[in-house]
Amino acid sequence: MDFNLDETQQELQGLAADLLKREAAPDRLEAFERTGAPYDAAVWKALAQAGLLGVVLPEEVGGAGLGPVELTVILRQVGAHVAPVPAYASLALAALPIARHGTGEQRALLAPLNEGDAILTGAYREVGPGGDPRATARRDGDGYVLDAVKTFVPYAGQASLILVPARVEGEGVGVFLVEQVAAEITPQPSATTEPLSRVALTGVRVGAGALLGGAADGAAWDTLRRCAVAGAVALASGVIESALDLTAEYVRTREQFDRPLAQFQAVTMNVGDVYIAKRALDVAVWAGAWRLAEGWPDVDETLAIAAFNAADPVVRALYTCQHLHGGIGLDVTYPLHRYFAWAKQIGHLLGGPEDQLDTLGALVAQEA
Repeated sequence: MDFNLDETQQELQGLAADLLKREAAPDRLEAFERTGAPYDAAVWKALAQAGLLGVVLPEEVGGAGLGPVELTVILRQVGAHVAPVPAYASLALAALPIARHGTGEQRALLAPLNEGDAILTGAYREVGPGGDPRATARRDGDGYVLDAVKTFVPYAGQASLILVPARVEGEGVGVFLVEQVAAEITPQPSATTEPLSRVALTGVRVGAGALLGGAADGAAWDTLRRCAVAGAVALASGVIESALDLTAEYVRTREQFDRPLAQFQAVTMNVGDVYIAKRALDVAVWAGAWRLAEGWPDVDETLAIAAFNAADPVVRALYTCQHLHGGIGLDVTYPLHRYFAWAKQIGHLLGGPEDQLDTLGALVAQEA
């Protein structure tokens, strides 16, 4: 497997990195956090104007029609710059599933996203294991009636549409496009500035056109849950890379006993541990994205490995980064705290390491 990015992917990476380095610089992030806004509208619009929001959108709505690997490239840069924008929610949880499975009419709903004029999201998680939705949908004439409770849905209060997976009576799992105004939205705690919400649907009726792809055969749900994991681990990969760069620079320049910290063996070993955690995640992230793009049968196992690394070793690596920084690592005026908060939140959104180990165990048992 070749982990090198092709020319198009390298250009995307460079464009996203340059834009976010400028638009999401630490001083800009500090100013944004004082506003209390749910996301930075200026950065969101800049991503749209650069064509980065259209990367995974269908060509008929002005997008580039690309897939999971390119999405990973962009979300890694969002994570690396801890940019407060709804890119994960809109692209991983909504746009890519709609682009892959939507009807022509459903794909047309993505057009405003290409211009940065809309936010979309997906209700990926429920209470309990994430792989088996308990939400239900029953047929009612030419439509469906939904009953669901979803948790930790990013940007639910700002999204125009929410993708809601639900089990259709007598069929399989379908994904429904639900207008935000039809849901009962309750804010939930968040480790970052990103808003998270509990989304409840009680007897909400939707038309037949709300069923993504017009089928409840589980295909759209498989794409949604896989994109949810692939996008989250891509964010984590960018977060730990920037945290490591910041820590390495700190120990290289910070002195104790007239010597740079980097010259102490214990410090070097700790930095090495962070690097190993980063590299282990990177390998799983790219392997998972490539398998998702190519439709390989072991994609779920690879993504679960990536999710475990994001939810456990990477979070522990961020603790190490804070330890190596000493007291300044806890100072909210120093950039490290954002990486730590993002890593913790991503780990929670993925369900924690135990959930991923349970998922891996179930997948291995199926193969036995």
